[in-house]
Amino acid sequence: MKHPTRGWKLSASISQPSPGVLFVEGPASNWLVVRDDSGFMLIDSGYPADRPLVLESIRHLGLRPADARAMLITHGHVDHTGSAAYFSEAYGTPILCAPEELDHVQGREKHQVTFGQVIVRAWRPRVFRWMMHAIRAGAIKAKPATRAQAWSTETLKNLPGKPEAVLLPGHTPGNVAIVLPDAGAIAVGDSFVTGHPLSQKDGPQMLHPMYHADPAGALAATRRLDGIDASVVLPGHGSALRMSLADALAALRS
Repeated sequence: MKHPTRGWKLSASISQPSPGVLFVEGPASNWLVVRDDSGFMLIDSGYPADRPLVLESIRHLGLRPADARAMLITHGHVDHTGSAAYFSEAYGTPILCAPEELDHVQGREKHQVTFGQVIVRAWRPRVFRWMMHAIRAGAIKAKPATRAQAWSTETLKNLPGKPEAVLLPGHTPGNVAIVLPDAGAIAVGDSFVTGHPLSQKDGPQMLHPMYHADPAGALAATRRLDGIDASVVLPGHGSALRMSLADALAALRS
């Protein structure tokens, strides 16, 4: 099978939409490198097969992967935790997530789209192409981050960018968005996205319902983002948005 990362170029896929925040649009899932004077951390890490690209993106910035102070996980799906186990085992990097998501990230629970949900839709070309990419990208054999830990507010404040987590249950029970207040940015993971292989449009949108543990709850949870001040929105799928979170949410709900 053709490797899913062939043809991907870092130079065309990495940007700095906000000071100290590097956004990498991977072959099918995104990750972030956040840095300040205290060092750097990662937010999410793509599919398992994206690991060479994650490492490349860090080294491209003149950083050493072993020096990552932490990897924050927005939620435990395999297209966001792909390199978590590797970083934990190879470098001792703390893998941190919401307490409500810990069992999922550690592999004791599963809140993932099922094979049955996909196969009944696989006759659709977009679904078939996405399914094949996920298989090639290592989704079926993904290794859980068994050493992951639950973060605390104090733990987060001491990391680069002083991140703040906003619990948005619905996509998964412990799904979060991560606010980077000093950068005026928010990483929304899959709480909503700006594009996806199953979608025919760009811009703020919810993922297909089959990806959510609770589709209605996932949409309702976005109300918890109302009032948060951010001028850059960084999704788990699709392009970064240089627009206010309020405007992005208005477009999502229109």
